[in-house]
Amino acid sequence: MVIHVDADACPVKDEVYKVALRHGLPVNVVANSFMRVPQHKLFTRVTVPDGPDVADDWIAERADANSIVITADILLAERCLQSGARVLSAKGKAFTENSIGQAVATRAIMEDLRGMGEQTSGPAAFKPADRSNFLSALEVEIQKLKRGR
Repeated sequence: MVIHVDADACPVKDEVYKVALRHGLPVNVVANSFMRVPQHKLFTRVTVPDGPDVADDWIAERADANSIVITADILLAERCLQSGARVLSAKGKAFTENSIGQAVATRAIMEDLRGMGEQTSGPAAFKPADRSNFLSALEVEIQKLKRGR
């Protein structure tokens, strides 16, 4: 089992480290710039070259049924789900085969609206409750993987 973190704008990296240590799980922290990562044999900083979707490609190429991917990127979530990975947002929302289609469609609609000059509000601000929801959701996904579900 491994956790891949799309790290550039991830607000729950510290939580991932704590949970990973408790379970003895390796974590790949993937970004296109230097990212501070605790010095521990379980944690690997992966710095990819600049460019569109380079970090996403790195993660998607390695995501499989024994992976948990942490990302806010809906298109990356979709790619990882196709590989059998479990995917969580930083707010603790689990992306699933049943929910990803609607998320991708909503993303496309919002992108079209912005392209036409509409002002959109963007995602809601990250709240303390989101951190708690994330910790709970990550624990649930780890337990499911450990049980082989």
